[in-house]
Amino acid sequence: MNQKSLSKVQRLKEVLLINLLGEIPTIAFGPRLRKLFYRFIFSRIDKSVYIQNGVEFIGASKIELGSDVHIFKGVRIDVKGEDSRITLEKGVALEKDVTIGALDNTCVQIGEGTFIGPGVCITGPGDITIGKRCLIAAHVGIFANNHNFADPTKYIADQGISRQGIVIGDDCWLGHNVTVLDGVTIGEGSVIGAGAVVNRDIPPYSIAVGVPAKVIKKRGMKELVLNQQNVKE
Repeated sequence: MNQKSLSKVQRLKEVLLINLLGEIPTIAFGPRLRKLFYRFIFSRIDKSVYIQNGVEFIGASKIELGSDVHIFKGVRIDVKGEDSRITLEKGVALEKDVTIGALDNTCVQIGEGTFIGPGVCITGPGDITIGKRCLIAAHVGIFANNHNFADPTKYIADQGISRQGIVIGDDCWLGHNVTVLDGVTIGEGSVIGAGAVVNRDIPPYSIAVGVPAKVIKKRGMKELVLNQQNVKE
């Protein structure tokens, strides 16, 4: 059997099991049944995984779930491409209506103990790494891609995309409705204020706010780190 045929068989198993078990509520032992039988379609499911009803998985054979992962209603995890992978490490929690997408040759990795709030969107096709014990508030967007648009004689949709990737270090807190754009690294221990648009790297242990996001101080220091030149930008 060739790779294409194997993929079709895997997808058939995935659709059958998810349609059969995906809507069984907690009161009817739904999470236990899903944990037991989803191991036949996932790349890895460790112990004590909790998957609520109403969760959609596409490409489950490329999804890895560590122990004590919690996934709540309305979550959609979609993995496309032969070399793509999504990994949720131990203790990750995905609140309602989170969307995570990995396209061709994309790796999305969310570190141990990280909380992803309701309505968050995390998508490639660039690689995305989110570190340990991060707090990602509701409706944050993390987008590891950007449309090319330099040629005004062509449709933007025909000019391709860039995919530099995004890295968010351990112990970061992203406030409500923050947007993180392609090519950005947010250093360990940083705090990004609600509504900020992060389009450049943020050093470790920084507090950044605004559109575009600018560092206003360092954690543990009272003095502002914005100089006059930054204010004028």
